[in-house]
Amino acid sequence: MIGRLRGLIAEIETEDALIDVMGVGYLVRCGARTLSRLPGVGEEAVLHIESQYSQDAGVRLYGFLSREERSVFRLLQTIQGVGPKAALGVLDVLPPADLASAVAREDKAAVSRANGVGPKLAIRILLELKGKPLGAGLAAGGAAPMAAQAPAPPSLSGEATSALMGLGIAEPLARRAVEEAHVRLGENPDLSALIKAALQEVGK
Repeated sequence: MIGRLRGLIAEIETEDALIDVMGVGYLVRCGARTLSRLPGVGEEAVLHIESQYSQDAGVRLYGFLSREERSVFRLLQTIQGVGPKAALGVLDVLPPADLASAVAREDKAAVSRANGVGPKLAIRILLELKGKPLGAGLAAGGAAPMAAQAPAPPSLSGEATSALMGLGIAEPLARRAVEEAHVRLGENPDLSALIKAALQEVGK
């Protein structure tokens, strides 16, 4: 698989860049922020590549200006409902360090600005990324050692999920119920109200 390309910019389109590497043109799908930061046509560029295969599109190359962005792109796609397009959309509005800050603040509005990400998916992204190494922790191409990180304070959604699990509700069901309840209650609900609403979701 291709992991890195160094060549001349041959074309820049709405979603793709064509990179000429010793006479071979590689079509690379990039986010809008990455495309806007590429050098001009005829100039040299280095892109970190994520290669993916699907039956519909065959092999597709996704390009990033740093290994950090590529790592977060991969991490985002481990979340249910987040495909390549949505992952690129998140990185367009929230580079890795900004995404880490948004997760720490539980800033659903910031994540929802991404193209293809609605409020429910934004909450799921925040829940799934909580406690994961983002930003500078991925700069070296791998996860930061967990022992070197200060433990993150429990989130409101995390506390509500734990409360439901304490009542014997399976974790996947508890997490989904809390997500639904959070969407229904809006920003910054009271913990007890969130737990009560989540229990109502479980009973539906």
